[in-house]
Amino acid sequence: MQTILIATDKPFAKVAVEGIREIVEKAGFQLKLLEKYTEKQQLLDAVKDVEAVIVRSDIIDEQVLNAAAKLKIAVRAGAGYDNIDLKAASAKAVVVMNTPGQNANAVAELAFGMMIYINRNFYNGSSGVELRGKTLGIHAYGNIGRIVGTIAKGIGMDVYAHDPNVDKAAIESNGIKYVADVKELYKKCQYISVNLPANKDTKESLNFDLLSLMPAGATLVNTARKELVHEPSLLKMFAERKDFRYVTDVAPDCQEQIKAEAPTRYYATPKKMGAQTEEANVNAGLAAARQIVNFLTKGDKTFQVN
Repeated sequence: MQTILIATDKPFAKVAVEGIREIVEKAGFQLKLLEKYTEKQQLLDAVKDVEAVIVRSDIIDEQVLNAAAKLKIAVRAGAGYDNIDLKAASAKAVVVMNTPGQNANAVAELAFGMMIYINRNFYNGSSGVELRGKTLGIHAYGNIGRIVGTIAKGIGMDVYAHDPNVDKAAIESNGIKYVADVKELYKKCQYISVNLPANKDTKESLNFDLLSLMPAGATLVNTARKELVHEPSLLKMFAERKDFRYVTDVAPDCQEQIKAEAPTRYYATPKKMGAQTEEANVNAGLAAARQIVNFLTKGDKTFQVN
């Protein structure tokens, strides 16, 4: 009997694990569980005899893949998959998938939660500012970006989007204003929601030249990856633009310096939590289980990323 492993340092909700188990066992497979592990060796031992693995933010690197002699597929329950070594997986003929869209609503809601939190001065009782009537730019109009746009319109923001991979008509059909040039997006918008994947083209692409184009009252909202932001540029923005604010659920390495120098213009969640809702937890876990079953039984590679 083939075995599917759930390996999660940050476990799925109990209801998600129960749902995954039902999908896996109904298809004739066995489920193995590794939760809240504290040492990498525990993961190395757990993957030795499994054909499939579901992870969240857990690192699947070359060492893990070498230990997993029977592994056929690894699924990241979420959108980003930079925690899995794609090159090493391909070399071992292991299919890697993500579960796009399953966490999108949770991430989008968090973006607005952080914007409101900093706009209301961390709820300290003093007078803040509203989002209604402000300009919002969506940098990457994928699953998350579309929901960000819907929420922003409902609030009453003036919404723009830039994404060279999405047709202009598709963006405008949702009532969002299309911007062809990313620099124009940053020039127009007081708030920028960053939804980019982290890759060789996007890492450190959010630099001073781009960020400094933002108008007065500039607020950068990053629910994607910390590597997208060029940190020396981030520090320069805080030093030279006293109106600049940054909210994120992926704290930069220079966080302590920012906290010391601009404590009222910066907020980061204690850990990455864009997908940390019960609904997203369940959606991504069940999607991962279904994708593995479809791959093992039908050879379906719909969501393969390597």
